[in-house]
Amino acid sequence: MSERMVIIGAGPGGYVAAIRAAQLGAEVTVVEDDEVGGTCLNRGCIPTKALVYSAEALELVRHAKDYGVEVAGEVTYNLEAMMKRKNKVVATQVKGIRSLFKSYRIRLVEGKGALKDARTVTVALREGGTEEIAADKIILATGSRPANIPVFPLDGEKILSSDDALALTRIPDTLLIIGAGVIGCEFAFILNALGVTITMVEMMPHAIPLVDEEITALLERELKKKKIKLHCDEKIESVKENGEGKMVATLASGKEIVTDQVLVSIGRTFNTDGLNLEAVGVKVSERGNIEVNERLETSVPGIYAIGDVTGGILLAHVASTEGIAAVENALGQDNKVDYNVVPGAIFTMPEIGTVGLTEKQAREQGVDVKVGTFPYRGLGKSHAMGKITGMAKIVADAGSDRLLGMHILGAHASDIVQEGALVMKMGGTVRELGETIHSHPTLSEVVMETAHAVHGVCIHLPKKVTS
Repeated sequence: MSERMVIIGAGPGGYVAAIRAAQLGAEVTVVEDDEVGGTCLNRGCIPTKALVYSAEALELVRHAKDYGVEVAGEVTYNLEAMMKRKNKVVATQVKGIRSLFKSYRIRLVEGKGALKDARTVTVALREGGTEEIAADKIILATGSRPANIPVFPLDGEKILSSDDALALTRIPDTLLIIGAGVIGCEFAFILNALGVTITMVEMMPHAIPLVDEEITALLERELKKKKIKLHCDEKIESVKENGEGKMVATLASGKEIVTDQVLVSIGRTFNTDGLNLEAVGVKVSERGNIEVNERLETSVPGIYAIGDVTGGILLAHVASTEGIAAVENALGQDNKVDYNVVPGAIFTMPEIGTVGLTEKQAREQGVDVKVGTFPYRGLGKSHAMGKITGMAKIVADAGSDRLLGMHILGAHASDIVQEGALVMKMGGTVRELGETIHSHPTLSEVVMETAHAVHGVCIHLPKKVTS
């Protein structure tokens, strides 16, 4: 008899886990109270990227003359059409996941799932009533949502979450973004392209603080070029309406920012409410995330948890990887996720790709490092594309030459950085990366050139003058 597996949540962790379980012969039921694809597909990765490319298309047409192309008439945007396209992209992906479920005979139960005991899931069905589903193994993949911070009470009108920002029907003249992390910066570039005057406030010393400092410096330069105001090392004490339809944010420094709307892009809450975890004995940390071991199993044998709800790296591709690992472990295999090689993609304009340690992190760990950088303006393909802004940076172990980190800001950085992830996963060296022949002219040559720069033999960098 096949193992009966019930997965609560059909986001990038849950739906991938379901398909992998079906591939391994399990009888799979997925419980989802919203829509398959979860936050990533419906309110995160995919819809924001659809809007990013609409914004980039607008910017490209605005600069068509730079490419020898004449565009007659006013260049503007249609917000309704942009949102319609975004929704169509999402709907196509949702349909694709549902089609995959059918092909693997995965049962989808639409409703709110909770644990009755260690081997039973109770579902409050969307159409009414309840259903109990017996399981040999259970995977919790309920994800996270934007945190509602008391100082910035979300109302969907004046104080927005990222979910609200994806459903705008009117573009404000001015917008204050609280938090200059990944989400905040992505929305800053999108809305700036649509003509919104953007102000950002960040508590940390830099925007996107976990990214390598040289890359962050370049990003901040791009924000400045686009006249996006960034206030770092600042804390917002309060946000209040002034009675004239405007919002006034008061900073700890005493400065006031008047704006039409506020976008809160800090903090996420783990979706554990209503799961009945305590009654079953599933341990939750003080932060509110579900605790798991290296096999992604909770404190209750046979119950696993994956993705955001575990409080680890809040990325869709990490959730998917954990989904596969958890299923394989639940079905008798041995799979441990390697968290040392997790690439990240940030869709600012230009975008950022990163994997591994930053230079600062490596030095703080006591590693003797070698570093190499190479500018996009040194690439023929960049000039042909008119995309010369950016650079790549490689951090290497000076002794072993092992690749420790790769960080890129520039066109298609999110795609190019995968080279670094592969080399790191294979335990390769920077010299091997540099000796790998790269097609010309391509943007990926930036990787080869940067690898050569680590060893001081980069062909397309000027010779350093030594005294």
